[in-house]
Amino acid sequence: MAQRALLIAGPTASGKTAMAIARSADERSLIINTDSMQVYDVLNIISARPNAEELAQAPHKMYGYVPPSVRFSTGAWLRDVEALIQQEGTNYQKLIFVGGTGLYFDALTNGFAQIPEIPQEVIQQVEEVIQPLDAKGRAKLLAEKDPEMAKRLQAPDPQRVARAISVIEATNKSLAQWQDEPNEPSILQGYDIEKIVLNPERDVLRERIALRFKLMMQAGAIEEVEAINALKLDPTLPAMRAIGVPEISAYLRGEMDLEEATEKSIIATHQYAKRQRTWFRNRMKDWHWIDPLA
Repeated sequence: MAQRALLIAGPTASGKTAMAIARSADERSLIINTDSMQVYDVLNIISARPNAEELAQAPHKMYGYVPPSVRFSTGAWLRDVEALIQQEGTNYQKLIFVGGTGLYFDALTNGFAQIPEIPQEVIQQVEEVIQPLDAKGRAKLLAEKDPEMAKRLQAPDPQRVARAISVIEATNKSLAQWQDEPNEPSILQGYDIEKIVLNPERDVLRERIALRFKLMMQAGAIEEVEAINALKLDPTLPAMRAIGVPEISAYLRGEMDLEEATEKSIIATHQYAKRQRTWFRNRMKDWHWIDPLA
């Protein structure tokens, strides 16, 4: 009998953790983080990692294990997952992958393009150029540097633009060309796979996002941002750009009041959820879509 894997994707605050825990109860299951922000240490509250009570209900792996000083990549995540499965996978009847990072799920199910590791200094230089740009500026820069990727990226968000430009700067080859080459086989090849996208009603999700962030503020988000700022990290690092970190940092510097920092964080979370939904609609049409809150 093939080993089973359950993949639970969805926008932020859609109830993924609750579903993963509920679905872990019927079989001996291992829950594996599939969210690019929840890999980072320090950012426990801000990244909405499972809390202590939730962690106690089932084995969880790959949460909060990467220092925030690291520019963690999809390839690095996939390599860690592969190593984890080899070491512990057979101890469980079912692997449950849960998170909101579409690229992680894509690499997991479709294999991953074998792009050379990009030097950190190249990534840092590119991110410093991109940081002050708005969406229009990022799109223009990408069109100049890599016209083929500019055609493919429907939403020129900072992370994807930085990735595309870093690849062509370091390899003299478009990310589009790398992506068009045959991928390595999926590490879940041979598994019995169930794929779910959580798709709550938009207004309900907006309410949940607002409530959750306000609860985060009460639970110690400010202290968490103080802790990561104390590390004096490069502001272009992914962990330093996690939603809530720039906004609360501005509050701590006296540049805005707490109410404004909270509201800006909630708005940024809404925008992120919208981008996630767009990605899932474009790339996960064949998954089972459900409203977990109906």
